[in-house]
Amino acid sequence: MFDPQDENWSRDWLSANLDASEESIAKLDTLLKALLTEAESQNLIARGTVPYAWSRHIVDSAQLLTYVPRETQSWLDLGTGAGFPGLVCAALLPSCRFTLAEQRPLRTDWLNRAAQQMRLDNVDVVTANVSQLPEAKFEAISARAFAPLPRLLRLSAAFSTKATEWLLPKGRSAKQELEDLKGWRHTFHVEQSVTDPQSGIIIGKLLGPK
Repeated sequence: MFDPQDENWSRDWLSANLDASEESIAKLDTLLKALLTEAESQNLIARGTVPYAWSRHIVDSAQLLTYVPRETQSWLDLGTGAGFPGLVCAALLPSCRFTLAEQRPLRTDWLNRAAQQMRLDNVDVVTANVSQLPEAKFEAISARAFAPLPRLLRLSAAFSTKATEWLLPKGRSAKQELEDLKGWRHTFHVEQSVTDPQSGIIIGKLLGPK
């Protein structure tokens, strides 16, 4: 079960930092309840994170919205898995169209069912690896625990423009991955996660290969 203190803190954070509506928060509540049910048949999240799911998964995903304009119209989330950050951000930014890319059919089946239960009409779920995705450009690209930074950029740079905002939660490896990055022109920097002082998010724009 969820920790009430964790849930209360998370709801307050969503309201204070994103002006989240009660309708949006209710959709996130639906997501977590569906996730617990689904976890009985497939391993979507680590069992140890369940009591803190509101902060560990919801706020951890939602904080990415603080780095993009509210007018953002298109968003690609790579390797969405259990729905983080894609479903969370879609619930909180209904005016934006989200493409959730995930190559595992069991996961995309879950994502479609979860989006339906959340009553989201701004989500497209695609069962494909990155190389199979249709050609398109996006205003925002996110990827949580998807691939090391050099490989991630090689695979997905084609979906960005110089104006695309990249949002890459990298945990404790964020600073090192960015320091080690070679061969790209960019404006990337590391922001500290609000849910873990030792975790970082790589934020910025990709300007192209050197």
